[in-house]
Amino acid sequence: MSGARRPFRGFRFPAEVVLWAVRWRLRFPVSYRDPESMPADRGVEVDRVSLYRWVRRFAPELERRTRRHLRPCRGPWHVDETFVRVGGGWRHLHRAVDGTGRTVDLLLSATRDKKAAERFFRRALARENTRNPREIVTDRLKSYPGALREMKRDGELWRLVRHRRGRWLNDRVEQDHRRVKRRTRPMLGFGGFVTARRTLAGVEAMAMLTKGRVRAVPGDDMPAQRALVHQVFGLAA
Repeated sequence: MSGARRPFRGFRFPAEVVLWAVRWRLRFPVSYRDPESMPADRGVEVDRVSLYRWVRRFAPELERRTRRHLRPCRGPWHVDETFVRVGGGWRHLHRAVDGTGRTVDLLLSATRDKKAAERFFRRALARENTRNPREIVTDRLKSYPGALREMKRDGELWRLVRHRRGRWLNDRVEQDHRRVKRRTRPMLGFGGFVTARRTLAGVEAMAMLTKGRVRAVPGDDMPAQRALVHQVFGLAA
């Protein structure tokens, strides 16, 4: 087996089958029962436990490798939080999209205080395809102004970045939350924080593909998306 296929070493199924199941699981709002029946139609018997393990293993890897091919972020950042059920309780998913509606970054957190906001902004600014935005749009959550002030003071954020706050200013990101909600609702929540974080990273990676945020991969071209996923995992011919 070549070095490019090392992530799949020890798996009983070919890498192409694993990636196909992971992509469909993260791309469409289905439960683990549905992808289990789809490969069975082609004579491939995969139980839902294996599907769960594949997603948990390769979803964050898919997100990490796809990010190398993303277009640069443009325009203001629209930042907001939505709720995700983890371990029987609600956790906070911080998300941001740019002025064109493309995902900037995400962060799953147990809280939505100032420290969580700072972690999210530092994480987003550290990405290769991002830079200091001229404007950040948020709702009226009190943790954002303090976090942005401290980051400006410490030189982590451009001091001329404008912060706009308002209940009705963030429709762009609030509408975008629906993409995540549609895909996570059939999951009926996550059993643990690590599983949630890993799965959500993969869901966001597939959303980036469908939004056309990846260079040379149209959002409505599924064969091109499949080819890109195979390429980043070293499976392209």
